[in-house]
This record gives sequence, structure tokens and C-alpha cells, in this order.
Amino acid sequence: MDGIPFALPVNSDQTPVLMAAFLVDPARAAQLLPGDELHPVRLFGRGLLLITVVNYQVTDIGRYVEYSIALVVTHGPKPAPAVIPLILRDRYGLGQYVYDMPVSTEVSVKGGKGIWGMPKHQANLDFQVTDDRVTSQYDLDGMLALRIEIDRPKHAWVPLRMSAVSYAQFRGLLIKSYMHVKGRTGVSPFSRRARLHIGEHPRVQPLRQLGISPRPIFTAFFPNGTGVLDDHFEGRFLTYPEAPSAVPEGLESVADLGLSQTWLEPPKASWY
Repeated sequence: MDGIPFALPVNSDQTPVLMAAFLVDPARAAQLLPGDELHPVRLFGRGLLLITVVNYQVTDIGRYVEYSIALVVTHGPKPAPAVIPLILRDRYGLGQYVYDMPVSTEVSVKGGKGIWGMPKHQANLDFQVTDDRVTSQYDLDGMLALRIEIDRPKHAWVPLRMSAVSYAQFRGLLIKSYMHVKGRTGVSPFSRRARLHIGEHPRVQPLRQLGISPRPIFTAFFPNGTGVLDDHFEGRFLTYPEAPSAVPEGLESVADLGLSQTWLEPPKASWY
């Protein structure tokens, strides 16, 4: 696909994953969503920000880190009732809208954006696991963008098998894709054991307006997950009450990219 060889299914193995979810202001979250058919999900009267960092070890396109910054949403002509979409997921189009997704390699940008529409761009990333902590840092243009840090669960014994929906905007389209994951995870609900640091890079400044709760509603760590990216995805035109003034990013942003699996330099530890 676009010169990238994929052996189906498009899967990943030996993949550690860090996750953390934070409550946010739903009205401010809505301002970051494209079009008029995505709506922030509501839990306890608040929206949800989901940080997911995946340290891909074995894939069709080599090793890379993927740093997903997303808002949990429903899809439809109007906002869904509170909580119910978490149970009736398909009916309300429950998923995550990926606001930003830096990755380690050029080939991941070319495929992830050009095929699946994800807002991928190459950045300085790491994924660090110690006996008591899991951290990942995202630097861009020599500046700190984001750092997430959780206390590592003592045990990862909870079996999890699930399908996840992601929405992204590209070429004036809303693209919906599906990922199927499984593994054993350590989960800490309502944990105090997470620290989210937003840096000074302009790309992440809108996150500061979300009123992010200092305490996550959960953190999770998969020491060794597996995933399959579905070979089916959907696209539909984004609609607005009035024509947007900005021209949407198009294929020109990926057409000339190569297939390099080379990482940029690691983030600067000196920020801390």
C-alpha cells in the first residue's frame, strides 16, 4: 500500500502499552473536535482525555513508539446520554478521536496518516520501564510537548480482550478504524499514581484549556500485549454548519515521505 509492504493481518507482538485516562471539561473538549457529528462522552458530568503510548516491538514496519492523545467521543447527529454509550458502544459509535499522534519513524507517518488518516508526525519519543515506574516523553522541535508517568502495577494479571474504535480527520474526511487487542494488564482505578506534564510546545497548548483533572480515573500497563489492525476502515465527509476557512491537510503531506525506520534522537531528560 503506497509502497509499504504489509503481511496480513497487520499485527503487532511483544508490545508494552501505557494508558491513563483523565476527566476534562466536555464543552472545551468539544471545541477540539472536527465537524458536527463527534461529541465528548460524559462521565460524572465530565469528558475523558485518554493518553495511550504503545511501544511497538514487532510489526510489518519495524519498531516504533506511538503516542496517542485522544478524546473519548460518540458519533451521531447529537450528543449521547451520559454513561450509556460505555455499555451500548456500537449504537452510539463510541470511540476515541485522536487529536495528536507523534511516532518514532517516517514510515509510520506515511502509512498511519496516508492510509488510516491518523494525525501522525515524527517526533522525539521514548518509552521507559523500570521496576516501579513506566514513563514516556514527547519532545518536538527541541521543546517538551508532553510527558506521562505512572507507577508500575505490581502485578499484570487481568486478562483483557477488546476491540477499540479510533476516529481521525484527514483530507476533509472523518476516518474510522478498528484495533483488536489482547493481553494481561495491571489496572489501577482512581489512581493517584500518574503524573501528566504539558510542555511549552504550541502544538499541545490547547490541552491546557481542557481543565484536566490532576488525578486519573484509571491507569493501566500491558507488559506484553498483542494487537491486530483491522483491514476494514470507513471514511465519510466531515460536515460543518458553515464552510471552514482552513484548507484541510491532504495527501501532499505524505506523498513524498520515504520508508525510513530511523528514530530521531531521544527526548531531553534535562527538562526534569
